[in-house]
Amino acid sequence: MHAITIPEPGGPEALVWDEVPDPEPGEGEVLIEVAASAVNRADLLQRLGYYDPPPGASPYPGLECSGRIAALGPGVSGWAVGDEVCALLSGGGYAEKVAVPAGQLLPVPTGLDVRQAAALPEVACTVWSNVFMIAHLRPGETLLVHGGSSGIGTMAIQLAKAVGAKVAVTAGSKEKLDHCAALGADILVNYREQDFVEEIKRATDGAGADVILDIMGAKYLERNVNALAVNGRLAIIGLQGGAKGELNIGVLLGKRAAISATSLRARPADEKTAIVAAVREHVWPLVAAGHVRPVIDREVPMSEAAAAHHVLEESGHVGKVLLVAP
Repeated sequence: MHAITIPEPGGPEALVWDEVPDPEPGEGEVLIEVAASAVNRADLLQRLGYYDPPPGASPYPGLECSGRIAALGPGVSGWAVGDEVCALLSGGGYAEKVAVPAGQLLPVPTGLDVRQAAALPEVACTVWSNVFMIAHLRPGETLLVHGGSSGIGTMAIQLAKAVGAKVAVTAGSKEKLDHCAALGADILVNYREQDFVEEIKRATDGAGADVILDIMGAKYLERNVNALAVNGRLAIIGLQGGAKGELNIGVLLGKRAAISATSLRARPADEKTAIVAAVREHVWPLVAAGHVRPVIDREVPMSEAAAAHHVLEESGHVGKVLLVAP
């Protein structure tokens, strides 16, 4: 088969479409013929040499894919060769074939084609696990999403609105904020021109956000805590603004607030299986009913993954960038 390899870390030009051995499904795994994958920020970090795959994972980038089951490994039940699926991966999505634990498979949702489904696994699992399973967003509460026009952001807006929450977003342009509003965002903050703490306080009569989904890390830590409501929950899922920050614990104590920080890729298989099962139970019916949909900025041939990485680095996209297999 062919896959995107990274012979040496570097810029987008480090991505090489090369012939590699076919994967074999092991115990409890299925082999997928990949129709599409999607680009995530983690893939850019892996390309730069900063985010190695977990032990035993495929060395090729790609944290999600969609396609058709080509073979079943020993011990797999409930799936059949030919089933159209999408999957949460620990790596290997930028390839024509990938082996994945059966517990990380999802059926292609009703109403979507197999390529569109590639835009869902990583964002759906990330948002559901952090915003709902950990931070317990409730109807009537306010969610603040940083990077509202990203793949994560567009999914978070839709899921929060579907459960009856109010949604605030930050983005860097009017065009991106307009896209967020079209998905249902209630409070729009241009982080280049406005202070999100002031805007959230103003929009909530001084109360603040009940849940904040943060991709920035250190850069926003102090302001995120200031923007939290009493009993608020800050969920950190990215470090685009750095890994080390200073925190006034007294402010956190005064608000009886909580901070969680998680990544998805390195979590144990049983935790991923539980998250995927929860997404299938709670999110897939919303997709089938048309209340939630993947937001796809563009499709790029997988062999031209370097061009897709350029798009993410320039942050000109809205939603997901897909890599389409030959």
